[in-house]
Amino acid sequence: MGVLDIVKPGVVYGEDLYKLLKYAQEKNFAIPSVNCTSSSTVNAALEAARDAKSPLMIQFSSGGSIFMAGKGLGNSAERASIAGAICGAYHVKRLAELYGVPVVLHSDHCAKKLLPWFDGMLEEDERHFAAHGTPLFSSHMLDLSEEPLDENIEICVKYLTRMEKINCMLEMELGITGGEEDGVNNENVDQEKLYSQPEEVDQVYSALMKVSKNFTIAAAFGNVHGVYKPGNVKLAPERLAKHQKYIKEKHGLKDEKPVLFVFHGGSGSLKSEVDEGVSNGVIKMNIDTDTQWAYWKGVLDFYKAKEGYLQGQIGNPEGADKPNKKQYDPRNWLRKAEQGFKARLTEAFKDLHSYETF
Repeated sequence: MGVLDIVKPGVVYGEDLYKLLKYAQEKNFAIPSVNCTSSSTVNAALEAARDAKSPLMIQFSSGGSIFMAGKGLGNSAERASIAGAICGAYHVKRLAELYGVPVVLHSDHCAKKLLPWFDGMLEEDERHFAAHGTPLFSSHMLDLSEEPLDENIEICVKYLTRMEKINCMLEMELGITGGEEDGVNNENVDQEKLYSQPEEVDQVYSALMKVSKNFTIAAAFGNVHGVYKPGNVKLAPERLAKHQKYIKEKHGLKDEKPVLFVFHGGSGSLKSEVDEGVSNGVIKMNIDTDTQWAYWKGVLDFYKAKEGYLQGQIGNPEGADKPNKKQYDPRNWLRKAEQGFKARLTEAFKDLHSYETF
């Protein structure tokens, strides 16, 4: 049995999404969740998943959504971030089935100040559900980790209650991911906040389970956004096992891994730490920094190889009157960027053991 015996290609929703994530947990693999900012990066991600025979998560951040809509639009009242996320989602939805890939369509970190962005996407989900029986997005993330825990949980319960009616999953963040990403800077945060406690995880689990089972928890275990040398970030994935055991015993559950955990800030993680996280119930790992670099490096390598052909429209090493259009055509060098992006994402599929799970 493989992933395609659990779910069909295309964007995955509701009970099918829950089954996919529990299957991943049971089979000890996690699904890369890659940040996309353009149709080019979306297409590269879908191509990578197709060739790797792996399910995929595609997510849009607020900043990525603004870029998707166009930096020249302006983001008054979150209009660009809402429109960009929705446009990106429809692009994914239109192509996912054609690529033959099960895709979880997700929105990334939403802090309290960005709730109008969240509301705009959720309103589109509700319109889509009324017309087609599914939301537009598979899931959304609320990152209220900077707020008091009780307030974080209260807001998550409010939104999950609304989302449950349209079969949309919620990801919530507990504790803080260090570093800086997409305008959220936690570089100087109290180090203790980088590690969630079992009682805190249970507080979230208990509150959300009263509403729905369709949620995931990004519990902090030392995670840091950004790029670091392996070993420089002090992760403690063994804490996730303690959280699972605590909740299993407190609630009298048979499931050894009742919580669907998310791994943020994975750049610079040791392979052994990733493996331990997955074995302790991680079913989603974000990837952004590394694929950004890979996309750029594709362009950089192309430029270095073709530098003599990229100094003007006319004139190159073959002659002063020779045209260079074939080299500077964006379809050429952007394709190199996509290939770099694809190669790095393929590494992630292998590292997370979702490679060839169809």
